[in-house]
Amino acid sequence: MPPVLAQVIGFVTTSTPDGFPAHALPVLGRLMQVQDSLSECPYLDSTVARMPLYYPIQTLGGEDVDRLLEGGFRRSGTLLYYTRCAPCYACEPTRVEVSKFRLGGSFKRVLRRAEKELTLTWQMPVVDEARVALYNAHRVGRSLGNSPAIGESEYHAFLTDSCWPTLELEIRKGDQLIGISIMDVGDNSVNAVYTHFDPVASRYSPGTLAVLMQMQWAAEHHRQWAYLGLYVSSNSHLNYKSRFVPQQRLRNGKWEDIDSG
Repeated sequence: MPPVLAQVIGFVTTSTPDGFPAHALPVLGRLMQVQDSLSECPYLDSTVARMPLYYPIQTLGGEDVDRLLEGGFRRSGTLLYYTRCAPCYACEPTRVEVSKFRLGGSFKRVLRRAEKELTLTWQMPVVDEARVALYNAHRVGRSLGNSPAIGESEYHAFLTDSCWPTLELEIRKGDQLIGISIMDVGDNSVNAVYTHFDPVASRYSPGTLAVLMQMQWAAEHHRQWAYLGLYVSSNSHLNYKSRFVPQQRLRNGKWEDIDSG
């Protein structure tokens, strides 16, 4: 989700919206809708999107994280949104039950290489010049749109200014910062928010490594679910998520088992 969503001004209070995700209804009273209009889809060209946007008016805890993620919500800064773009249903929230995840040979190689050559550190999110430069280089190197480069304030608004518990995975090779992954933490789940890395370091598969480390953290801290964000089959930047199986995808308000991509 583009960082512009974290810059909405002028909150609008509305009644309970038709179609609000049933799983998230217990949290609705702590949210205020700030936007619900058509926009250009950030994932599919020449497609119109509708992503109702909400601001938490009360503190959200781990149980709220779980319920909202189960309802298909995503986070952008302190704001929360879900997709409601009928007749398009290309975006499918995706999750993996951590205890059932199959660690295949290619995943094991990624972990072994990281263990030998990289330093991986979980910590509170940080904003600094190196992280912002990495974010901008990642977007250019991975051809992720034509948005202008961002600064520290935009980086903070998009990733680290969270409305609930959030951690950062720092990936280094020696003294060089090569990757950052932002992860939200619920009572029973973790949520992959955004991973950015130096394109030159692609031999380490930082995107895949980040997901594997998130699932490892979830297993070690007794979380059942790892939410991977939105799966879009025709988007090459999002369809890699099909590799993490078995998984579930949210379709028509129900989580369906998916054993392969």
